[in-house]
This record gives sequence, structure tokens and C-alpha cells, in this order.
Amino acid sequence: MTKQRKTESGFTYTILILLTAIFIFPILLVFMNSFKSRLYVSTAPFALPRGTMFVGMENYLNGLTTSGFFLAFIRSVWISIASVFLIILCTSMTAWFIVRVKTKLTKALYYVFVFSMIVPFQMVMYTMTFMVTFLSFDNVLGIILVYLGFGAGLSVFMFTGFVKSVPLEIEEAATIDGCNPLQTYSLVVFPMLKPTAITVAILNAMWVWNDYLLPYLILGSDHKTVPVAIQLAMQGAYGSTDYGGFMAMLVVSIIPIIIFYICSQKYIIKGVIAGAVKG
Repeated sequence: MTKQRKTESGFTYTILILLTAIFIFPILLVFMNSFKSRLYVSTAPFALPRGTMFVGMENYLNGLTTSGFFLAFIRSVWISIASVFLIILCTSMTAWFIVRVKTKLTKALYYVFVFSMIVPFQMVMYTMTFMVTFLSFDNVLGIILVYLGFGAGLSVFMFTGFVKSVPLEIEEAATIDGCNPLQTYSLVVFPMLKPTAITVAILNAMWVWNDYLLPYLILGSDHKTVPVAIQLAMQGAYGSTDYGGFMAMLVVSIIPIIIFYICSQKYIIKGVIAGAVKG
């Protein structure tokens, strides 16, 4: 039996190592090619950047100054941070209200949020674009509210599952001590939501940071985010695209989200289990 378990473990580790290599290889390929001249990126994409291929940091300097990438990077940082903050704040309060105020209205509201998770974006994007323009939300402030709307479904679902596991007696004790509902939420409930809040932050940060279609529809090319700036950099005529700079832009664009994920990854499983299994 022990030998069989060792065999199964060895097979499992082999599969996991293989899957890890499959996922990491494209990232390593982009990283290698970010140090090559544009000619060798096309002719020798799998070769190591050495000799005449190696151009140092030239691609990064060119990429950061191409298509307004630096401004797009700052804009993406602002939109991502503001959107994630607003999503966590609003959806956690909504989930708390839905769980604690048990009426037909809150029950219907909960199912509306759940239903919104299965509606494809392509189904509503034309109507959304019209309404965003009509309400003058087609700017870097308005898109934050749009992200709140699209990110509310999953976030409310996860927060609701966790709030159900929070003992009501703790909130009652806070009320007896003189806390009003806002103080109870901010001082008692929200600190207990930390694992789920970090999980929601990670999921939404990766989505907002990597999103291309929504910023392109709302902001267009006048206020580019990172994915839009990278896409526009690839729209040159044949032979004119600086693939080395393009690869450098890709590397720079994935660094923030990787750092954020590494710093917060220990909360992911804990938060997902708490939000999806309980309640």
C-alpha cells in the first residue's frame, strides 16, 4: 500500500511539474525575447539573448516611450486600485445587509447578483456603451463605477457566504457597547472579512488590470490602459512593429500583478473556501 501511494504521489508531482512548466514557459519566452533586437525576436524566438542578439535595456526604454505606455501604466494602476477598493467596500456592505436583513427584497437582490455572474459581457456591451456615454461615464472616473457594476456579482456572492459564518452575537455585543451599524461594520464585521476581502481583491485586480475590451469601449485610444497601449503598439504596418519593445511592454505589464499575487496568495484558498462553502 505504501509503495502504491509513493507511485501515485510521484505521478501527481510529475503532472504538476509538467503543468507548471507549460504555464511558465510562455512567460520565460517573453522575458528572453524582451532583451533581443527586433530581427532576432522573429527569426530566433527560442534562442537565448546573447552576442549580437542581446540589446540590454534598449527594448524597455523604447517600449516605455512608445504609444504613451508610461501614462497608460499609471492610468491602469489608478483604475485598478480605485476599482478594487470600491468593489470591496460596497460589496462587503451589501453582503452584510443581505445576510442580516432577511426579507423578500434582500433575497431577490441576492439572486440578482448571482444571476449577473452568468450573463456574458458581450450580451450587454452595446447597451452598456450607450448608457455609459449617455451618463458621461466615459472617463477614468466613470469606468471605476462600471467595474463596480460588473464585479459586484461574484464579490457579493463570496462575501455573503462568509458573513453567514460570522456569529450574530458578536454584532449584538457591539451594539450593546454603543456601536451604531456603521461602527459595527467597520470595527467588528469588516476585520473578520479579511481573508475573503483579500481573495476578492486578487480576483478583481487581475481582471481589471488585464481587461482590454471594457477600457477600449469606454475610454478608447485617448485614455489608454496598459492592454490597450500594448494592442495599439502591435497595429503598425508589416515589418514596422518593434517586437522587442512589445515584449518588454508585456514584461513590465505583468510585474505588478505578479507581485500583488505573491504577497497575497496565502489568503486565496482560505478566502475561497470561507466564501463558497460556508452558508
